Amino acid sequence: MPVLPNRRRPLSRDRGLTSAIRAPGALALPLASLVLAGYPASHAHAQAAQSPVLEPVVVSASRTAEPLEEALPHTTVITQQDIANTQAPDLRSLLRTQAGVELTTNGGMGANTSLFLRGANSNQTLILIDGVRIASASSGTAQLANILPDEIDRIEVVRGNVSALYGSDAIGGVVQIFTRSGAGKAPGANAQVEYGSDNTRRATAGYGGQVGDTSFNLTGSIYRTDGFSAINTAQQPRANPNNNPYENKSVTGQVRHRFGQDWEAGISGYYSRSELSYDNSFGRPTDVLWMDSELYTLSAFAKGKLTPDWTTEFRVAQSEDRTSNTLNGLPDGTFNTRTRQYTWQNEYALNRAHQLQFGAEYMQQSFDSDSYGAPNRNVASVLAGYKGRVGAHQLQLNVRNDHYSDFGDKASYYAGYGYNVTPAFKLTASASNAFRAPTFNELYFPNYGQPGLQPERARSLEVGMQYDTPQTGLLRVTAFRTRYDNLITSALQPSGLYLAENVNRAKVEGIELSWRAKVMGNDVGASVTFQNPVDEQSNTMLLRRARRHAALDLGRQMGKFRLGGQWIVSSERNDSGGRTLGGYGIFNLNARYDIDRQWFIGARVENLFDKDYQLTYPYNTQGRAAFVTLGWRQR
Repeated sequence: MPVLPNRRRPLSRDRGLTSAIRAPGALALPLASLVLAGYPASHAHAQAAQSPVLEPVVVSASRTAEPLEEALPHTTVITQQDIANTQAPDLRSLLRTQAGVELTTNGGMGANTSLFLRGANSNQTLILIDGVRIASASSGTAQLANILPDEIDRIEVVRGNVSALYGSDAIGGVVQIFTRSGAGKAPGANAQVEYGSDNTRRATAGYGGQVGDTSFNLTGSIYRTDGFSAINTAQQPRANPNNNPYENKSVTGQVRHRFGQDWEAGISGYYSRSELSYDNSFGRPTDVLWMDSELYTLSAFAKGKLTPDWTTEFRVAQSEDRTSNTLNGLPDGTFNTRTRQYTWQNEYALNRAHQLQFGAEYMQQSFDSDSYGAPNRNVASVLAGYKGRVGAHQLQLNVRNDHYSDFGDKASYYAGYGYNVTPAFKLTASASNAFRAPTFNELYFPNYGQPGLQPERARSLEVGMQYDTPQTGLLRVTAFRTRYDNLITSALQPSGLYLAENVNRAKVEGIELSWRAKVMGNDVGASVTFQNPVDEQSNTMLLRRARRHAALDLGRQMGKFRLGGQWIVSSERNDSGGRTLGGYGIFNLNARYDIDRQWFIGARVENLFDKDYQLTYPYNTQGRAAFVTLGWRQR
């Protein structure tokens, strides 16, 4: 999956370079619901005996609620407690410790960010906020750098081809972000402020909880930093050497109400607005470039039982991704995407161990830019699935067809199987295919886009094992192979133009491990990935993807005091121009002290040993930096 050459507008962001089914509180399922759902009684009793709270419930792996350990695709969860423990400043810091996840960035906070999941391109991983797509139609990527943790309840990361569940873009997998909810909590307020290196200031305030059958939450935050110089001027002396400040203002809100035992409805929204100073290595040292970005989602749903066995849900949602650039105070490009989604999803229980799923979706995408025009894109989709258990055997089957107004039909499937050798030890296997629809840049950008492009395709096989006990925690090891064809690349034409074409092939083979446990009173999280992401056209490594990367997250609560740390390592990677980016290892530390039941103070140090490394040439990364947080929560 080659990276486009350094063309000005197609490489920018666009030039700067679910339905969520929530269980209250800690997302626990009672023992009875596990058994009635068809999970092995011995496994359910073992889980219930260890703690009043079970593993988190996830919805992204099958579009239906299930305990984390029952998900057949390799799925992990970043909980709200994880976010509080690490004191992560942005979404990138939360994701970089996850198995299979690599991130690159063009500078500091707010800078353009690419996510590679299992070696897939950044536009081949689907990003959702509360079930709503948020990617730009022109670049195909989402504003990852502008999503801050203050409004996040949890994040689910699903690896591998799941187009059969979600349609286009879900080749590497799905990252679904759930915003804060008040379900299952007493109403209360919270607030915190932070100050640290680069004159960084952050403030957050929120109020939420549940009153009777109604839950609600409202949280807002503001983040400002003077930043550091994004580009290494020793490598690109034409770049402006000044620091690159960043500001982000965001808010999220949610209201849900239950109408009796069988029906509920709600609305949720997320809004972020940011301003970023960025550098251009091909401009002049005196150039001043700014990018203003807006991202919002708004959705409403109604869900309930038509019969005792038939649950239906209807959701309507809209998102916008807006980017406006200026150069020395003058307009320098706008790229705006609006996406509307209409979803009807149904679950029918044949009995307590077997469930059917069926539904339909309709999506409308419109695009507005001062650089080029594009017709609206309409996508009509139908989907069906089955989940079931027979003794130790577990099966998940999904099929989907998407009809695009610009290139026609695309079908996809997922077939997953699990076998419980013991209640704690499970073997898994799956086969699937997936696709990515061409972006508007690839279809219509002047002197680059080609309207006749076809979707990129991928086929995957994977096998794995899972071991889950109270003593060892949840361990998953998965071996995978994904082959890509019809990949869209930029090819030189006799006319001298670089035009988009469906010509490339690639292959990614690898093994990934994720482990979460409590060992001798210590919270342990570990991930290891070995992979071989190869461009089969040139027989070279895919750009900015490492063969090996890993992370270790440790934490310990000692009365009112908590101490934690992270170790993140990666091997070398190839970059454009035949360059090689060196491997690196960085350490982060965090600490927290609960002054009383309401007040706490926290501190963190990023890049403790001031490691000098690059994720993208010629861009800088954060050196050693320290931050202090003071927080309050109503009890």
